[in-house]
Amino acid sequence: MRGLGVELDRNLDYVAAVTVTAGGQARRLGGIAVPNRRLVLRWLRRQALRLADAHGRELPPPDPWLRARDVHPVTFHGSDAPEGLRAWAGDERVQDEAISALESGRPALLTVVDPAVGLRVTLAGWPVGPDLPPPPYCPRSRGRGFVPPRHRREET
Repeated sequence: MRGLGVELDRNLDYVAAVTVTAGGQARRLGGIAVPNRRLVLRWLRRQALRLADAHGRELPPPDPWLRARDVHPVTFHGSDAPEGLRAWAGDERVQDEAISALESGRPALLTVVDPAVGLRVTLAGWPVGPDLPPPPYCPRSRGRGFVPPRHRREET
């Protein structure tokens, strides 16, 4: 699948993406496909902290682990969204809930809002597989937006 900017290998079991919605249009900021739920959560936490820490300054350089595809920057107009991202990334209980959701086949989602301009940033991770439904959140924008993988079911 090329919708994430990475090839989806049949051996990869999890996908993560960060999107931004403003003015009714969604735009994918970045995404990655990885082999396990811990790497999904690690990547999402890194992106949350990168976006929060960049509030008012330049983003730190990309991380080289696992050919990470760090997200594009977002300009926040207030501190609510960056603080929400930091709080999510640093809360062990919330991280445990996210791992449990991924383990049980459900998506892990976080959306923060910049109320000054109505900007919404969503971090999402979910397992992929032929027997799993697509996640409930599928942002799209003008035909190039993010669409989760859809697997063909084998005929029996």
